[in-house]
Amino acid sequence: MASPTPEVVPSSSVSAALESPWKHKPWWCQPWSIVLTGITVTGGSWLLLHRVWVTALVALPIGAWMGFFLLLWPKLMQQAMAEGAEIED
Repeated sequence: MASPTPEVVPSSSVSAALESPWKHKPWWCQPWSIVLTGITVTGGSWLLLHRVWVTALVALPIGAWMGFFLLLWPKLMQQAMAEGAEIED
């Protein structure tokens, strides 16, 4: 019984899928700046107001923003780049 042959993936689509989406973003939209901004804004609200509920209200949208851009966005971009490379091939 013959074993199925593996699908050959062109090297350009492999490299596109592995390419970092961060290299397409400016310095102010890099992971370090997103984390630094989130910590600064959340910590700043605590240092200025010393109110847990205000800091929590600030931290919720900031945390969602950080989660999207640090966790979800890079995966979506890598998928889109891989699909774009497949279309070009």
